[in-house]
Amino acid sequence: MVFSSMTFLFAYLPITLALYFICPLWLRNPMLLIANLIFYGWGEPRYIIIMFASIMIDYIHGYLIEKYRYNDKLARKFVASSVIFNLALLFFFKYWDFLASQFGLPVLGVPLPLGISFYTFQTMSYSIDVYRGEAQMQTNLVKFGVFVTLFPQLIAGPIVRYKDIADQLTEGVKPRIKDVSEGAKLFTVGLCKKVLLANSIGKLWEVLQTNPDLSVVGAWLGAIAFSFQIYFDFAGYSDMACGLGRMLGFTFPQNFNYPYIAKSITDFWRRWHMTLGSWFREYVYIPLGGNRVNGFRKYFNIMVVWALTGFWHGADWNFLVWGIYFGILLILEKQIFMKFLPKMPDFIQHIYTLILVIISMAIFATPQYFTEYLSKMFGNAPFFNATTQYYLTSYLPTFIILAIAATPLPKKLFYKLPEKTRDSLSTFLMVCGIAMTISFLVSDSYNPFLYFRF
Repeated sequence: MVFSSMTFLFAYLPITLALYFICPLWLRNPMLLIANLIFYGWGEPRYIIIMFASIMIDYIHGYLIEKYRYNDKLARKFVASSVIFNLALLFFFKYWDFLASQFGLPVLGVPLPLGISFYTFQTMSYSIDVYRGEAQMQTNLVKFGVFVTLFPQLIAGPIVRYKDIADQLTEGVKPRIKDVSEGAKLFTVGLCKKVLLANSIGKLWEVLQTNPDLSVVGAWLGAIAFSFQIYFDFAGYSDMACGLGRMLGFTFPQNFNYPYIAKSITDFWRRWHMTLGSWFREYVYIPLGGNRVNGFRKYFNIMVVWALTGFWHGADWNFLVWGIYFGILLILEKQIFMKFLPKMPDFIQHIYTLILVIISMAIFATPQYFTEYLSKMFGNAPFFNATTQYYLTSYLPTFIILAIAATPLPKKLFYKLPEKTRDSLSTFLMVCGIAMTISFLVSDSYNPFLYFRF
């Protein structure tokens, strides 16, 4: 069940919110846990047992780490056990078939559980943070279960660390009317990004990605289309998740901050999928030595992190290449580019960043044929043809809208208005946005979610 489905919008969400606010405070967490499991089980009922296992095992590990804190050697073993369990779970479901196919081992064909890449990272961070003393052990199994299964961010993040919402799991948390209102507005913004923007440009990518008549310009057009699609799809979903969380009384971390206005690849990754970058920095890069080491070891750490980041996104060679590509670029920026890049005009810095990002998106989007697609982008095709002209002309207004929407300009113009005007206009835009998205969803069957199987 995705947030942009009619089932979610007109059945699951209103019923869940109504029950949540009707319930007394002491009953809200148990009710929310049941609602979370229904949400998860809607798409994968057979994998609820995996979810229960993850909850129980990490809950027990947190308890054991806290109980034997006086014995650091034993506590470390429990942390290692938690990490091994979560990584083994992720490896079996996500990576076994890929690696088995490479080495001639039996391919099992087991479907990937929804959201496993996200909730395994969250539960791992819980055990590690309890050991570090950065989070208190959760003694209430229901509250811990709510943290693991919280439906707004269960399927595709943002990745929420336990310590960030521990206080919000108490029975005393009661969303204010303002929280519900602001959450609903944020959810609507995200819904519009996903349905009106991502879906619209996604149709162009669907047409161009395997078009036999693709030109060089057409290949770049397709890569740009996918770059916009994945941004508005994923950023829209993150906005919806944060909005839903706020309606329930939870505050989730920001996941995107206008990445396409970045002036370097380093800046881009401070703005794109911010919670994933934070997780890898906190739990992989810094433990490896981070910036505390020098020379080869420092760059080795960067490459390890980015190879893992790439492989986290999917079990295929293109994702590994994608991660290594960014690792190399970040090393080059640290070692060479940042010595002269900041001295250049802003538009040069933006163009440099966008070109490299668009190339990365072409790698990311084409698992089985990324080398072929890249070759067309760099000359192994006619430079321009009638097909490219048709799609460029047809989608030019859409590209202009997307380019503007990917910048802070609309938000800045909105906040220049008087407060009363903003309140009235936001309500009007919210109603119009909901009406338009529903109209699109009813009339069009094209409604993919790119991170649904991560």
